[in-house]
Amino acid sequence: MNICGCLVHATSETADAVRSGVEALEGTEVHGASDDGRLVVVVEDTQTKTAADQIMAMHQIPGVISVTITYHHFEDLAANDIASLPAKSSQAGDQTHDNL
Repeated sequence: MNICGCLVHATSETADAVRSGVEALEGTEVHGASDDGRLVVVVEDTQTKTAADQIMAMHQIPGVISVTITYHHFEDLAANDIASLPAKSSQAGDQTHDNL
């Protein structure tokens, strides 16, 4: 799981079009906007695109001045799935925590 919080700054004249462009990208959600063209956006990996790809795509939207990553969280779900497996017993009555 990969989640990024971004501040997207657009010109005030293009703010509505930029917001529409950001919202059209898969894996993005606008959580707030100011009158002067700043958008608070959450971006996450999807089945087909990484968050980094989405952030790069936001840079290409006409009217975007900048995209700044203000928060990033990465969690390796595969590792968490392995860690949640029951422990194997190496000897009768003796449990180990070696899952793989």
